[in-house]
Amino acid sequence: MSTQTLEQQKVEQKVEEIKKLVLFNDDVNTFDHVINLLVKVCKHETIQAEQCATLVHYKGKCAVKSGSFDELKIMSEILADNGLTVEIN
Repeated sequence: MSTQTLEQQKVEQKVEEIKKLVLFNDDVNTFDHVINLLVKVCKHETIQAEQCATLVHYKGKCAVKSGSFDELKIMSEILADNGLTVEIN
């Protein structure tokens, strides 16, 4: 295999490894609760957390973080333990 082919495979593999943490709307949690958790757990800036909360409210869901499965798994567990509905795609 050529060096170019190996490099292309490495890039494709890295792209496949990137996952998204998706937050879903519910009728239980307040905007403030969701925003505070996104700031604390996902390290969002306040404005970013507010925008995500608004998207979740009006669209039903929003990808709030991208990263490796292992990184997102920890965040998803913390968010779920605090009453949010999330999944990793």
